[in-house]
Amino acid sequence: MTTSDTPSASARRIDLTKMGEGRYKATNARGGVLPIGSGGDPDFTPVELLLAAIAGCSAIDVDLITGKRASAVSFDVVAEGEKIRDDQGNRLTDLRLTFDVRFPEGEEGDRARDVLARSIAQSRDRLCTVGRTVQVGAPIEYGEA
Repeated sequence: MTTSDTPSASARRIDLTKMGEGRYKATNARGGVLPIGSGGDPDFTPVELLLAAIAGCSAIDVDLITGKRASAVSFDVVAEGEKIRDDQGNRLTDLRLTFDVRFPEGEEGDRARDVLARSIAQSRDRLCTVGRTVQVGAPIEYGEA
């Protein structure tokens, strides 16, 4: 798609601009800016952003589902993977998310606890666009403007 094409309602896009040596900024259509680095600065690397995207996507799913029953008193997710280089090139393996979610005592908290495992499974198996794309795979076209 070129910049003159009208995007579909389902289209997503970010623009990436170089800011300096090994540093870039990603800008979304809403004006949000996210610095990206090569690892020699505090900015997130692309691999860290992938882990953050998977964790963030599933966290939003799980929080929306459980939050209908009770608001979490703490909500933490750890995303991990092993970066390897083999005959298929550089990639991550052994991807895993670990949820540590606490709900208040009482009936509402009990209802949220009761759906926590199911909401994590729903995110993994159906809801999280980022995680599903990684699991199912999608070709990436590379080209020049």
